[in-house]
Amino acid sequence: MNSLDKCTHSSPVSAPFGEASPPPVSAHDSEIARLNELVRTQEIKIQALIQEVAYLRRIRYGAKSEAMSAEQRQLFEDDIVQDVAAVEAELKLPITPAAPRNRAGRQALPEHLERVEVRHEPDSCTCAACQSDLVKIGEDVSEQLDIEPARFFVIRHIRPQYACRQCETITAAPVAPAVIDGSLAAPGLLTWVAIGKYLDHLPLYRLEQIAARQQVNLSRSTMSEWIGRMGFALQPLADRLAELLKQRQVLHADETPVKQLDPGAGKTKRAYLWSYRSNDLDTGPPIVVFDYQGSRSGQHARDFLHGWQGNLMVDDYGGYKKMFAMDATCPVTELACWAHARRKFFDLEAGGAHPHASEALRRIAGLYAVEEAARAMNQDARAAHRRQHSLPILADMREWLIRLRMTTADGSGLARAIDYSLNRWESLSRYAQTGNLPIDNNPVENAIRPIALGKKNWLFAGSERAGKRAAAIQSLLATAKLNGIEPAAWLKDTLEKLPVWTMRRIDELLPIRPSAQITPT
Repeated sequence: MNSLDKCTHSSPVSAPFGEASPPPVSAHDSEIARLNELVRTQEIKIQALIQEVAYLRRIRYGAKSEAMSAEQRQLFEDDIVQDVAAVEAELKLPITPAAPRNRAGRQALPEHLERVEVRHEPDSCTCAACQSDLVKIGEDVSEQLDIEPARFFVIRHIRPQYACRQCETITAAPVAPAVIDGSLAAPGLLTWVAIGKYLDHLPLYRLEQIAARQQVNLSRSTMSEWIGRMGFALQPLADRLAELLKQRQVLHADETPVKQLDPGAGKTKRAYLWSYRSNDLDTGPPIVVFDYQGSRSGQHARDFLHGWQGNLMVDDYGGYKKMFAMDATCPVTELACWAHARRKFFDLEAGGAHPHASEALRRIAGLYAVEEAARAMNQDARAAHRRQHSLPILADMREWLIRLRMTTADGSGLARAIDYSLNRWESLSRYAQTGNLPIDNNPVENAIRPIALGKKNWLFAGSERAGKRAAAIQSLLATAKLNGIEPAAWLKDTLEKLPVWTMRRIDELLPIRPSAQITPT
């Protein structure tokens, strides 16, 4: 080995001109750490995107809620029953039930329905074998349910005129006051139009076509005028309903977008139907009130609830937050919805098997099991039941979520679901300390759902005034349904009484249970 070789091995090797020197070991470690962090961040992002894609696919192509609603399940069950019946008819098989029935025999038809008797006598009253006279020993009675489609008829009001020969005066019965003076529409027809539009969500042109099938000409413009006048007459009842609602200490609130025609732009713009509902765990009749507004500004909720104090169950929409941050002169306490908190974990589970999400859903199911067991209890018993069962579940779940969050990467779907619950924990757990606060906001969402479905038929409101009129009428009809009152019967009776009714007795006309009438103030 020459001196050059010895020198080369004993001294650092210089890099050729133009090439960088190899980095030290510490630089390699830093670069590896940086790349590992980058990979970790990308994996979190990819996982979040996978979950989002799965969620969007489920929304686009599958069910949009945690589970099929009863109506959705019924669609499939109905189709199966229809298919079986069709096959049996085609094969001329005897009719058999699709599944074992829990009840004995056929369900009895409602007793309140009118009975139309049709007697079927034998062709002959003599015995076909020996020609002797037949003697009645009994009768076989069977019942079928039938329906008569909407039947138009004319009420002819005849008022005889009588004259006094002595003083030459003429006497006749006065014309009864009506909601629409001089109109050809009787209360029954007005009810049919209002129920069709606001409860069955049929556009007026469809009602026009239904009437035309019976050769009755009901133009949309005429029916629109009737709706406008009815809305004006019913507005005091809707206002009183809102007053009674705000006397409650616990309310639900929610909002849903609707389209409103914007004539100047030649298209529609977005408006909102705000919904406020009473608490089912409180005493008193259930009430729901809709408030139509042109935007989603939280100021609308603050205006509607101005001066009200109590507990308000809402989702996480930021428009309500300012109301909860107001000073003590108007305290409104926030109640958070467990159905919304559950949905965050359900979305993770729906995107693929997720053990932590499954465990969260199991724990939340335990809270709802407690509520189901306490459904028939009074407030004191329910409060004790919740303290014994719900509070321990909540305490254990909070500790579990905190521990899980410490090992969960920021920005992941699981982290967002955990943060949603922990950030609202005080509002989420407040209900369990009482016997009258609700666990979720489902009651008001159920009240608003028919309107959300119906707007697919009527498409948009023609104006802000039309939207407010619809909100008032729908408040009355929806409250009637909540109270087990047939809306059409209530509306017809109210339209007949309203023209001569006094405002001091307005509570007697409200669509609430008779046993729960409010003393007029």
